[in-house]
Amino acid sequence: MDTPPAPTHRHAAPLDEALRDDIRLLGRILGDTIRAVEGPQVYGLIETLRQLAVRFHRDQDHTAQAELEGILTSLSDNEVNRTTRAFGYFSVLANIAEDHHHTRRWRAHQIAGSPPREGSLADGIAVARAQGFDDAKLKAFFETAAIAPVLTAHPTEVQRRSILDTLDAITALLVRRDRLAETKEEYAEIETGLRALVLTLWQTRTLRQAKLAVLDEVDNALAFFDATFFAEIPRLYDAIEKAIGASRLPPFLEIGTWIGGDRDGNPFVDGEVLTQALALQAERAFGFYIAQARQLRKELPLAALLADVTPELQALATDSPDKSAHRADEPYRLALANIQARLAATHQALLGRQHVGSISSSVRGVAATPYESPEEFIAELEIIEQSLLLHGAKLLAQGRLGRLLRAARVFGWTLAPLDLRQNSEVHECVVAELLEVAAPGTNYLALDEDARIALLTTELETSRPLVSRHITYSAETAKELAIFEAARCAHLRYGKRCIRTMIISKTDGVSDMLELAVMLKEAGLLHPAAATLDVNIVPLFETIGDLRAAPGIMELLFSLPFYRKLLGQRGDTQEVMLGYSDSNKDGGFLTSGWELYRAEVGLVEVFARHEIRIRLFHGRGGSVGRGGGPSYQAILAQPRGAVQGQIRLTEQGEVIAAKYGHAEVGRRNLEVMVSATLVATAEPALAEPLDARFTEAFGALSGHAFAAYRNLVYETPGFEDYFWASTVITEIAALNLGSRPASRAKGRSIEDLRAIPWVFSWAQCRIMLPGWYGFGTAVAQFLEEKGQERGMWLLQSMFQDWPVFSTLLMNMDMVMAKADMGIAARYAALVDDSELRERIFTRIKAEYERTKTYLLTITGQRALLERNPVLRRSIVNRFPYLDPLNHVQVEMLRRYRAAQTGEGELSERIRRGVHISINGIAAALRNSG
Repeated sequence: MDTPPAPTHRHAAPLDEALRDDIRLLGRILGDTIRAVEGPQVYGLIETLRQLAVRFHRDQDHTAQAELEGILTSLSDNEVNRTTRAFGYFSVLANIAEDHHHTRRWRAHQIAGSPPREGSLADGIAVARAQGFDDAKLKAFFETAAIAPVLTAHPTEVQRRSILDTLDAITALLVRRDRLAETKEEYAEIETGLRALVLTLWQTRTLRQAKLAVLDEVDNALAFFDATFFAEIPRLYDAIEKAIGASRLPPFLEIGTWIGGDRDGNPFVDGEVLTQALALQAERAFGFYIAQARQLRKELPLAALLADVTPELQALATDSPDKSAHRADEPYRLALANIQARLAATHQALLGRQHVGSISSSVRGVAATPYESPEEFIAELEIIEQSLLLHGAKLLAQGRLGRLLRAARVFGWTLAPLDLRQNSEVHECVVAELLEVAAPGTNYLALDEDARIALLTTELETSRPLVSRHITYSAETAKELAIFEAARCAHLRYGKRCIRTMIISKTDGVSDMLELAVMLKEAGLLHPAAATLDVNIVPLFETIGDLRAAPGIMELLFSLPFYRKLLGQRGDTQEVMLGYSDSNKDGGFLTSGWELYRAEVGLVEVFARHEIRIRLFHGRGGSVGRGGGPSYQAILAQPRGAVQGQIRLTEQGEVIAAKYGHAEVGRRNLEVMVSATLVATAEPALAEPLDARFTEAFGALSGHAFAAYRNLVYETPGFEDYFWASTVITEIAALNLGSRPASRAKGRSIEDLRAIPWVFSWAQCRIMLPGWYGFGTAVAQFLEEKGQERGMWLLQSMFQDWPVFSTLLMNMDMVMAKADMGIAARYAALVDDSELRERIFTRIKAEYERTKTYLLTITGQRALLERNPVLRRSIVNRFPYLDPLNHVQVEMLRRYRAAQTGEGELSERIRRGVHISINGIAAALRNSG
């Protein structure tokens, strides 16, 4: 192996060539590792399969398919397993190189002093200034904004933490190779490190031995605070404050989480899990604060003789538990010892155990007074800040201390507000039981909506409790009451910031919200006499029908005087969550997009009429079929008035690691979200349809697409059987991906299946059906009604001039480019019923071709992703390793299912191999779930 020359040529190389160099380097190292560990025969087999898959992909070569099938059929289970792991890791390493390249391009753009890139903070501020936002108006925006990516755990999160840690280490070495290596020796040292990490990767178990528990998912999410949020969120605040000439902006940007509070369909979340989840978050927060205080002690050895300190700082130093004569004249170190001791005491008081970590020896075990609140901790940090500023040490005040101050203001004691979510049907049953026990004969479930609203409103206006500790309730009701009691206790322990939002899934009426309000009253989180509320009550509108009803439901809710009083106590702001996943599964991609748009327009009108500020919470997944796609374009495509500086977005599954697993990438994604929110607020007309015919046409397309999608998925005889046989849904249900079951109920019904595994399964077999099906038929029928020339001109105008429509189509463009009907046909062959197979797959394939043809015509492209060369290049780089995984997965599914039906021997290697292939394909597709 030749060591590369010194780096002058690399720094000067074209950026795309640098990406190819990285992919070749990592691929060569993995190949060398496989040769060394498994032998040259295994490596030769892998290379042969790769070349055949490329031929099949390029030419749909039937000879290549026959050769592929012949080789795969002849392989032993062990060989199949090794092959699967090899292609999975090739894909993952290509992803690493690509992510690193994105950062490289971003930095090159900044270093060159080029104009701000779209999505950057500088670009967002420039756009806002062009719309008349001066510094004062920008400051006002940030002082009232509320922006939050919300981390959720879902059963598409396939990578083990051990694997992610190794991949992070590989990324770190690539960064070092790019920026720090200058000599042959340094290059050789880095390559040796890369080889060691790839070897570690190859010999690390890919699969989890056991299904993740909820608290495992909490711990996994906390790793992203260490990787990105602790460092980058304070830096982003600092950059914003400098850009607009502000100081100490309130915490408008926060990280939220559902993990440990989302019990919709997850039987493993209860009051104890909620309590432990918050304790884990607090543990991580205190660990960070204590470590930073210790580091500050090292960085601030300033002597009292050389720097006059404030009386407040001197008082902190005087109370210090550090009595060492060596530090007697170092007031900052003494003050920080005091703060460190108080943090440790607060940890002990709140969590009931001593902190094990980076506590200085001089304060370990000493008695100290716990902080009453994060604000008291912040006030003492501000004393240090003000004292430093007094004697001209502004640079020291702005460094680690400034970042710690910002972190404390944003993260508090528990890092991230934890949302609670439950299905409306559960709330309904609990309230019905409480009412029946308190007043037998109420028969709440038999009441109509108006009667329910009247009864619940009366109940909310009285302080008389419904719940009695002397009564034994059903298991479900007792569990829910325990959750609410745990939330009340958490407020007392950590403050009200720790749980601020409770979400009602499947909201379809005002009574759903009032039922939650009654339960909050019983828990002491809603106070009838004062008409105050300690948390936000948030409806989640998910299905097509619910989205259509949403504006009317909110109109009726706001007309209730008692609820209106509650909102008045919470700043006249109401949050509403919109579900992208279930609306897509219910009505298809195009109709979901249309109904979400209509719901937002209607909600904005209702809120404006009642003078209530709207905050929309977008329940988007990683995939296009679940509302995914680039966040910047999605936020800018919101209707007028739908943003207003307020937005929350879910970050789900493997997308969390992709966005926030590396500090620089995480910073960019946070910056994009802030920038987009600012631009959408400053330029609200951006997403306005220029022509009234645009919305009329979108509605017509939606109607046709809805009929086509529903006809295939819910009205075609045998479709459920086809879906379960031709995808990996059965195997996904058994894979240890997350804590939640794949289906809300036992059985094979698509209605009961969660949207996440629904989308995930179609991605695995490379059909991606939820991201495009029905569009081709919709356009064909629309053109038939409007006339070919006139209709196509209108659709092309919509694409050119209306971001709502163009964003939808560009997302479809992305997902269709990842589909492959040749590979999909191999999965269809898993369906034993030939008539069913031909009848359904032929329809799917025909709709794909029809959709592709119309999409290219409307967007003016000759090929998919012609307008997105970066993603097109990514697919070219990635798919030679992805396609073979699909071919191998089909073979493993044949063997696994044959063994399941008694036609073959069930091999543990094949069972694990199926799951490894699911991991590999999901990682390669990146936004599959």
